[in-house]
Amino acid sequence: MMRNIDPHALQGQGAAVSRNPEIQGAPFVLPKERFLELRLQPTASKSVVLGVLGCLLFLGLWEIAHYATPESSRKFMPPVSDVVTALYTLFAERNFLHDVMISCYRVFASFAMASLVAVPLGIVMGCFGNLKALLNPILSGWRYLPAASFIPLLLVWFGPTDSAKIALLFIGVMFFLLTLVLDNTLAVPKEFVEASLTMGASRQEVVRNVVVPAAMPAIFDSMRNMIAVGWTYLVIAEIVGAQDGIGAVMMRAGRFLNVDVIMAAILTIGILGVATDLLFRAAQRFLFPWSIERR
Repeated sequence: MMRNIDPHALQGQGAAVSRNPEIQGAPFVLPKERFLELRLQPTASKSVVLGVLGCLLFLGLWEIAHYATPESSRKFMPPVSDVVTALYTLFAERNFLHDVMISCYRVFASFAMASLVAVPLGIVMGCFGNLKALLNPILSGWRYLPAASFIPLLLVWFGPTDSAKIALLFIGVMFFLLTLVLDNTLAVPKEFVEASLTMGASRQEVVRNVVVPAAMPAIFDSMRNMIAVGWTYLVIAEIVGAQDGIGAVMMRAGRFLNVDVIMAAILTIGILGVATDLLFRAAQRFLFPWSIERR
């Protein structure tokens, strides 16, 4: 049988425990936060501070590498100040802004064409298994072909024109993006599709109103990651027969061993790549706010 418990007696026992220092436990203290804490998400202000510190650390290591280089070879490892000066000279005296705009046009135009092909095709392949079985073996194999190997062929087809450069950037991005879009589409829960079909939706309605909205946040994130590949292929695309663009500036500087100009051009590509990533992140927050909150 259960015994009746007097609540007043329990309160008296609790008071006795709290008055007895030998019985009372030690106060709870939150563990100290470690720098390498697993799965820690720093605040926005802390992320900015850590990002600035990371940049300063990189610049410091750069300066150390310059002074650690033998004096006879230091011209091949210029300090940060020389590279910044070269970058200013490029923009102020050598019309470098025109080359930057040309390179941006090539990257964004090729990426837009790759997205127009890869995104719809990847979604359709992810929705219809027979189509995936038909096309995936051929299209997946293209990922293992180095884009640079197409340079002679593209020069034969298009000559040293913008079309050859854009085609090379297209090849370098499209097949990887297609695979990512296919995986993003296949990741949509089957329950969403089955529930829609049960409620009488047609195949087109399921694809348009269920699969695409569910997969688009992940697809957009894949696009953000893949445009970085376009920037990495830029110099390869502009290395042959280019009269303008960042890659052409680097090649001309290499002929005269102007390492500071080469590094300034590399730094420009890095800045443009980071700016593009931030632009995609801002667009993703605007278009798919629910996907950001879920992370």
